[in-house]
Parts: sequence; structure tokens; C-alpha cells
Amino acid sequence: PFLEKSRKGVFFVIGRYQLSRKETMMKIYQPTRKLRLANIILASTIIIGGCAGVGGRAFIRATDDTLSLGRTTENEIRQRMGSPYEEGVIMSNGKEVKTITYSYANTAGEALSTGIIPARCQGFSFFEGKLVGYNFTSSWKEDHTNFDDIKVYNIKKGITTRNEVEQLLGRAGGKCTYPITTNNDEEGFSYLYSQTKGFASNLKIYQKSLVVTFNREGIVTNVVYSELGEK
Repeated sequence: PFLEKSRKGVFFVIGRYQLSRKETMMKIYQPTRKLRLANIILASTIIIGGCAGVGGRAFIRATDDTLSLGRTTENEIRQRMGSPYEEGVIMSNGKEVKTITYSYANTAGEALSTGIIPARCQGFSFFEGKLVGYNFTSSWKEDHTNFDDIKVYNIKKGITTRNEVEQLLGRAGGKCTYPITTNNDEEGFSYLYSQTKGFASNLKIYQKSLVVTFNREGIVTNVVYSELGEK
């Protein structure tokens, strides 16, 4: 990957990735380089595989009021939601983080727009058995998570507040804390939208993600926006 600076001073990290047997490009908007690429991928793209195609098992989404960063345990999530669709381990800030994902897709459902396979996924990240991040994406019309990415550029590091971010983009679909965030006094909002079109032999997968981190005073410390795949 390499850094490319635009005329507006916005940094993009460009790299090549393989996705569904097709070469794609990943673009990340990053006002500072503080948040590492590995953390961005963990926070925003960990559940893309589970939302590609049809299958999985219908699940009830775990809402914010039932989740507590640093307190909710992996066992509590499993007891509540059953066996996950996928699970794995990733390193973030030198720490081993466990991930589990719940996924459901059904072509008979009503998608956000024509040609999209309606799917929803919720992913959870754990450090030492405690919840340190979660996110949710849906392309179902009834609970889709698509967001206006043009508004991302209105979020200013050191100026914009947590409440102002929610006013711009609505309630975040996920949250995260250290070791997903760089510092242990930061908390992040995660906005994620993923969609799949086509059939098994010719899938087009697209995902966009926004991770905004805040300090203890609720002021933005970093903004990371990424796009992966093709619409």
C-alpha cells in the first residue's frame, strides 16, 4: 500500500486486494495516520465474508442497550444468539482479538434496491473474553444501514462532537474501544454498509465503512472512511 495526497490534503491509502476472485481497490480517507490499517480492517470489514451470498441463520440483532464494551462477554453473546456463522482471530495493536459473526441472507426478502441480495450481519470482537467492538450491516429494506458518505467530509478532527456526528449520520451501527482503537481512552463509532449482487460465479460485493473515534470529552480524534469492492 502507498499514500496518495489529494489537492485538499486528504490522505488515501491505496492497496490491492482479492475479493470474490476479482481484483478490487480499497480507498481510505484518513485525516491523520494515527489509526493503523489493521485496526481499520478489523473495525469495518471483519464481517464482509459472512454477508456474501445466500444462507446463514436468521438472528435477532443485539442492540446497544444490551451491549457494554469491556463488560459483555463472548459467552453471553453466544448464549443469547447461538452459534456464530463465522469466527476467527486477528491481531490489533499487538493484542489478540477474537471475532464472531452472525449472518443471514435470503433472495426472497425485500432488499434496499433492485438486484441486491438482502442480507444482514452482526459482528463482535473480544479481547480477553470481553467485548471491545461490534458492528452491524444490512441491505434489507426494513433495516438497511446505508449512509450518506458525502457527509463524512463535514466531520472535523478536534472540532466535531459525538452528538454532531450522530446528527449528521444517525445512530451508529457499532462501537469499538481499545485495542481496536489506538488509545485506551478512546471510543469509536462504526457505520457500515455492505451489499452483494449477482450469482455465485459472478458476485459483485461492495462495502463502505466509517470509523470515527472520540476522546473522553466526546471530541473527534480520528476519522477513517473506506470503500471496498464494486457496486
